Amino acid sequence: MKRREFITLLGGAAAARPLAARAQQSTVPVIGFLSAVSSGPSFAHLVAAFRQGLSETGYAEHRTVGIEYRWAEGQYDRLPALARELVRWPVALIAAMDGIASALAAKAATTTLPIGFQMGDDPVQYGLVASLNRPGGNLTGVSFLTPALEAKRVELLHKLTPKANRIVALVNPSFPKAEARMSSARAAASTLGLQFAFVNASSEREIEEAFATIAERGPAAVIVTSDPFFFRQREQLVALAARYAMPTAYNSRDFARAGGLLSYGADITDTYRQVGIYAGRILKGTKPADLPVLQPTKFEFVINLKTAKTLGLEVPDKLLARADEVIE
Repeated sequence: MKRREFITLLGGAAAARPLAARAQQSTVPVIGFLSAVSSGPSFAHLVAAFRQGLSETGYAEHRTVGIEYRWAEGQYDRLPALARELVRWPVALIAAMDGIASALAAKAATTTLPIGFQMGDDPVQYGLVASLNRPGGNLTGVSFLTPALEAKRVELLHKLTPKANRIVALVNPSFPKAEARMSSARAAASTLGLQFAFVNASSEREIEEAFATIAERGPAAVIVTSDPFFFRQREQLVALAARYAMPTAYNSRDFARAGGLLSYGADITDTYRQVGIYAGRILKGTKPADLPVLQPTKFEFVINLKTAKTLGLEVPDKLLARADEVIE
């Protein structure tokens, strides 16, 4: 082979390699993006928000930073191996997204690499940080304390469906902190004098079976507990709630925009952006220990009025006035 041909072939091979792989041999840092859910169109806006946060600190994927993505596809037991894979890559930091399972897996994989998390649980309670204001180790990020919000969703759903005397929570037993979410919903239902039950589902097929089971047991309002796996399956969940004409509450406006009756929770898109900002600041030299864990100051209440009308529900004016968004 002639020298010119060899150089051309070598250059073409190098160009075909992913930026993140080439970045190991250059000055471009690489972020490990560890997600409990899956890639695809339904998550594109969240990943875009993470990139937006990076851009606000001066980083652009494919130019000044590489990103290695690892997706657990809703199978939480895959996260530890994926986290270890990123550590071996190696990456400059890990963005542990979509719940406490990702953060715990990343923490178990490294005690030295910086980790930025996005979760709905209390990171102090589970030993991820020393305190919210002073994390004290190699982890920090965004926490929106989801378990306490389950009670608020029960309350809002009851106001919208006052004649329903039974609340059923859909729970994924594979999720590490499912019990905390169910306990919060149960306590709220008890306070309101409502019957409470729960149904487990950890797969697409089991979600189908769960809704059929709820329907067989009589009229009920449903709470889909906060879980990255359920967020991944939101189109299926909304479609099943419509099929069985079940008033259902969710944790994110993404559900309401997909046709769900109501949602109450943090702005998930903005939490992705905030982790992106923290990732950029860490790449510039700030230590996670010096970045306080962020908490949302506002929670969004969204009502899908079209869905309410389809279900034959009258939405009280006071409830409409409280809504941050009404979808008609």
